[in-house]
Amino acid sequence: MTKGRMEAFSDGVLAIIITIMVLEIKVPHGSNFDDLLPLLPIFLSYVLSFIYLGIYWNNHHHMMHTVKKVTGKILWANLHLLFWLSLVPFVTGWMGENHFATEPMALYGFILLMAAIAYFFLQNSIIRSQGKDSILKNAVGKDLKGKLSPMFYIIGIAMAWISVWFSGAMFVLVAIIWLVPDKRIERILKGQPE
Repeated sequence: MTKGRMEAFSDGVLAIIITIMVLEIKVPHGSNFDDLLPLLPIFLSYVLSFIYLGIYWNNHHHMMHTVKKVTGKILWANLHLLFWLSLVPFVTGWMGENHFATEPMALYGFILLMAAIAYFFLQNSIIRSQGKDSILKNAVGKDLKGKLSPMFYIIGIAMAWISVWFSGAMFVLVAIIWLVPDKRIERILKGQPE
């Protein structure tokens, strides 16, 4: 199977996820800027989740450039990732509607953790299918970002019962770490023949 169909499906699912998230932001009944204030937690949770989905889309896009063929394991690993990402609108809404309360914040972190684990499985499925000298394996190297992120998610989940602000800071920190463009795959691909 070629990778194009899997990429198109993944892009479509991510676009739908983002669309669902923005549709969850309800328009206030008032016409003053003060009427928007109650929506601030909902909007902030939307912004963070939009950034996360953008990061996943961007990294998925780069990762797919290293794939030569798609196997059944890669397809299932990709669906596993999309499953966890499809839950982001739900936890985003719950967290925002409840002003970053403990349980919604912890569940948000759990979904982020599971998406990170699913991404790791997809990455490893691609590496295994492409062989020990795969482009992706050479690109990710020791993958410090990939190893630190789950640890920060776990800290954020645990801290939700102590301080939701510290918990949220952990989730924002991971987003910031990944927001810096990751050039590893691009650098490796520049050295590859077309």
